[in-house]
Amino acid sequence: QVQLVESGGGLVQAGGSLRLSCAASGLTFGSYAMGWFRQAPGKEREFVAAITWSGLSTYYADSVKGRFTISRDNAKNTVYLQMNSLKPEDTAVYYCAGGRVVVITTSQCDYWGQGTQVTVSS
Repeated sequence: QVQLVESGGGLVQAGGSLRLSCAASGLTFGSYAMGWFRQAPGKEREFVAAITWSGLSTYYADSVKGRFTISRDNAKNTVYLQMNSLKPEDTAVYYCAGGRVVVITTSQCDYWGQGTQVTVSS
């Protein structure tokens, strides 16, 4: 059974930083592309960042480019999202996802975590 478990969310002031982690089990982690999506209340789930299975290529939504960094440690079966210079509009539930190809759209994702709340106060 595949499990993706996010952690690291919380409440932070604007301009602050958080680091999200997603621990994977039940799959050959090094064979999967991984990504982060987010969903704010009343909005659709949107792409945030993605990383290939090797970690050599990364992709970002324009709204987070230059502020967020995705990385992975295949030895620990974990993917990370370092979020800096946080803004109130970054407030959302953040979801980890995995898929066989680059996970830039929700349809490319085979597996999802349960989500972790990130709240940025102004």
